Amino acid sequence: MRLIIISRLHDTEVLIVGAGPVGLVLAIDLGQKGVRCTLVERKPAPQFLPKMERCNARTMEIFRRMGISARVRSAGLPADVPMDVYIIRAMSEPPLLRHAYPSVAEARRRIDACTDGTLPLEPYQLISQYTLEPLLKSVAESLPTVSVRYGCEFLSFDQDLSSVTAQVRAGGHTSQIKAQYLVGCDGGASAVRQQLGIGLSGEGDLLRLRQGLFHCEELFDRIPIKNGPGKGRHYHVADERSTFLIMQDSTRHWTLHAVLDEDRAMAPQFEKTIGVPVKYEMLYVGEWKQNLLLADRYGSGRVFLAGDAVHLVIPTGGLGMNSGVGDAIDLGWKLAATLQGWGGPKLLESYEIERRQVGSRNVAASRYASLGRRKWRSLWRNPDELVAVAEVEQRKSNEMIGAELGYRYAGSPIIAEEPGGPQDDIRRYVPTTWPGARLPHVWLDGHVAIQDRIGRGYTLLRLGRSKENSSGLEKAMRAYGAPFEVLDVPDGIARDLYGHDLILLRPDLHVAWRGNRAPAAPQKLVALVTGHPS
Repeated sequence: MRLIIISRLHDTEVLIVGAGPVGLVLAIDLGQKGVRCTLVERKPAPQFLPKMERCNARTMEIFRRMGISARVRSAGLPADVPMDVYIIRAMSEPPLLRHAYPSVAEARRRIDACTDGTLPLEPYQLISQYTLEPLLKSVAESLPTVSVRYGCEFLSFDQDLSSVTAQVRAGGHTSQIKAQYLVGCDGGASAVRQQLGIGLSGEGDLLRLRQGLFHCEELFDRIPIKNGPGKGRHYHVADERSTFLIMQDSTRHWTLHAVLDEDRAMAPQFEKTIGVPVKYEMLYVGEWKQNLLLADRYGSGRVFLAGDAVHLVIPTGGLGMNSGVGDAIDLGWKLAATLQGWGGPKLLESYEIERRQVGSRNVAASRYASLGRRKWRSLWRNPDELVAVAEVEQRKSNEMIGAELGYRYAGSPIIAEEPGGPQDDIRRYVPTTWPGARLPHVWLDGHVAIQDRIGRGYTLLRLGRSKENSSGLEKAMRAYGAPFEVLDVPDGIARDLYGHDLILLRPDLHVAWRGNRAPAAPQKLVALVTGHPS
């Protein structure tokens, strides 16, 4: 009956503005949960433009849970290509410095052998945004409750206590879309954020660079050129222009970043960076600015913001789009729970509390990495000194596993807090089941990942052959209509790593509560974690 009533009063349950990776992931997540959503995008189709090019480990874990990680890997960089990072004078000269990083295949072998929870379930994946967006679009369009509308421009909205009505324009005609909630995933210049009057705080316009997209069939196959660097992912040029060459997922496309005054200077800069004649085509040139900015709020009323609309980071460290995917997953299950009637009012209130602290943390991590890169780049006239400094400082950009996996939702109103907490470390990941943390990966008997055995709702892990009675939690969850299951995990390795007999997980696999005995007041705990007044 609920769905019938909603269909009469609203065109859609959730309206998403912006079909970049964040908006598309949110649409897929909601669609997989049966939520009716409409995604509008001003562009007529995904564009072949260079933006992000790496899904980090946490994003790939999320994609695995969504059932799309294999498709993403199939579309991305082949698994055997190294992910090494070089500092060079030119591609035809001996490198000044090499930092070796494993290919996806090698990273997977390490994960397969890991038994202490320090590694993620999934390794990273290099995939260009112009490859990822069409893939996500096809997934979203396959879901019966998702409507994807390209060539549809968001203009404005009005909201009241029960709905949001957006004005949109498509094909020269203006119309309205009425929804219960609106989410702005419309980038750094977010029109949704601007209408809400929400500002950005931090450091803006720190540096302006030009970015060029080049097609070159022969470059990858010719590497190494003479005594130049080997195959890898990033090639930083030690010069006064902050030149930076990035391999894209096809290995036939390359992006070049440099501080140059004119678009036409990009082609000569590409030639100078390669160092030998190659046949190439310059497909695109555009200017971009480095920003370290965080939105003062993540929404207002029935309107929420996610992705670059709320946090703008320097790509150093790869925390931009990946942070936005985390926003989408956090918001998605809370919207679904609220619309399905079992989520309390504190669920959606918790979105900003949980994700803004992650946004702040990742802006700081990006600043930390960027300052390290600026430090060694300033020494471009002194190669020996540059190498000594870059050996330490450049690693800050490429070794941020703690930022990717170690974030924890401290102070959340839907987490059973414990006093204290592990120390934050963006460079190093220490597995923990402290409330608010992501559940660490562990292999169970038969080399099965524990995440693959966990359902889509709340899950109580009963570890180490515990026989604690779960009936109180089950009854309390049923009273709200919240999805809940109990998973018995007798494997000693999981109990040893997780440190408790009982762990209550949220739908996003973050720890909501832990203990060794069944909670004395299960109704109160369930009210807390489902966002209801206690």
